[in-house]
Amino acid sequence: MPLALLALAVGAFGIGTTEFVMMGLLPDVADDLNISIPSAGHLVSAYALGVVIGAPLLAAVTARMSRRTVLIGLMGLFVVGNALSALAPDNGWLLAARFLSGLPHGAFFGVGAVVATNMVTPERKARSVSLMFLGLTVANVAGVPVATLMGQHLGWRATFLGVSAIGLAAIAALAFLIPHDHEHTTAQGLRGELAALRSLSVWLSLGTTVAGFGALFAAYSYITPMLTDAAGYADASVTLLLALFGVGATAGNLLGGRLADHSLRGTLFGGLTALVAVLALFPLLMRTELTAAVAVILLGMAAFATGSPLQLMVMEKASSAPSLASSANQAAFNLANAGGAWIGGLALAAGFGVTSPALAGVALAVLGLAVASLAYAVDRRRAPVAGRERIVASHVPQEAEAVHH
Repeated sequence: MPLALLALAVGAFGIGTTEFVMMGLLPDVADDLNISIPSAGHLVSAYALGVVIGAPLLAAVTARMSRRTVLIGLMGLFVVGNALSALAPDNGWLLAARFLSGLPHGAFFGVGAVVATNMVTPERKARSVSLMFLGLTVANVAGVPVATLMGQHLGWRATFLGVSAIGLAAIAALAFLIPHDHEHTTAQGLRGELAALRSLSVWLSLGTTVAGFGALFAAYSYITPMLTDAAGYADASVTLLLALFGVGATAGNLLGGRLADHSLRGTLFGGLTALVAVLALFPLLMRTELTAAVAVILLGMAAFATGSPLQLMVMEKASSAPSLASSANQAAFNLANAGGAWIGGLALAAGFGVTSPALAGVALAVLGLAVASLAYAVDRRRAPVAGRERIVASHVPQEAEAVHH
C-alpha cells in the first residue's frame, strides 16, 4: 500500500477527532459561554450541517482542480475552522466556526477516497479506502479521549488548538506524500458532475448508506444510558467502553476493506445482516456488564464493515463523477447520524425501554438491506452479466474497469 495513504489517514484522524470530541466537551463549553447544555448541543448540529452542505458543494466546485491541491485546501479550511473555534468569543461565533469546520469534512473523504483508489491496483481498492478511514476509527479510540481530557484540564479552547495542529501535520503529509499526477483530467465542469447524480443506482446506494448507518446511530446515540441503566456500569466506565466501540469499528473497517476486494456486494449484505443480528440481540446482551462490553465491540465491527463497500458502491455507480458521488456519500453518513439519533429518541420517548433504540436500529438496518437488494435488482436488470462483475471507478471516466471474479 502506498505511503501516501498515511497522509489521508492523518487528515481523517483530525477530522474524526473534531467531529466527536464536542460531545465530551459540551458541559465545559456551556459553563464557559454561560449557555445551557441543549444550546451547546446545537454546536454538534452546526458541524453536521456544515458536512451535509459542504460535501457535495465543495466537491462540485473543485471538479477541475488537482485533487492534491483540493485535499490540501480542504485541510487548510479545516485548520482555520478549528482555530476560529478556539478563539470564538461567544456562542454565535462558535456556531459559525463549527459550521465552517464541518464544510471540508465530506469533500475531504470523498476526494480522498478517489485518490486512494487511484493509487492502487483494482484488487486493493477497497482496502485503500479502509486504510484512509482507519484514521477516523482510530480517532474514536485515541483522539477523542485524549482531546476530551485535554479540554477538561486545559480548557476546551486548547482542544481545538490541538486539533488545528493535527490539521497542519496533515497538510505537511499531503504536500510531501500525495503524488502530483492525481488530478481531475475531465473538463466536464459542474454541470457534468451534477449530471452523474441523476442515476437511480446512485441514489439507491446513498439510500443504503442513510438507512444502514442510521441503524448504527439509532443505537449508538443512546449507548450511555443503555450501559448505565441496563448493564449496570458506572458513569466513569463509559469512556473506556466507547473506546472499545472504536476498537470494534477499527477492526470492522479493516476487515470490511479486505473482504470487499473479493466481493463488494457480499461484504455489504453480510455487514448489514450482521448489524441486524447484533442490534436484535442488544436487549439480551445489555443484561450483564461482560456481554454489554461484547455488544459494544460487535456493534462497531458490524457497522463499519460496511463503510468501504458503501463508499466504493457509490463511486462505481457515478463513474463519471466519483469525487462528487463519494462526497455525497459522506453527506449521507451525516444524515444517517441525525436521522438515526432522532428515530432512536422517538422509541425511547415512547416508553419502550432503555434498549428500544437498538430495536429501532433493527428496523433501519432491515430497510438498508431492502434498499441494497433493490439496487442489486436494478443493476441486474440494466446490465445483466454472467457471474459476478464489479465496475471500479477510475479518475478518468472512460477508464472504468470491469473486474470479474
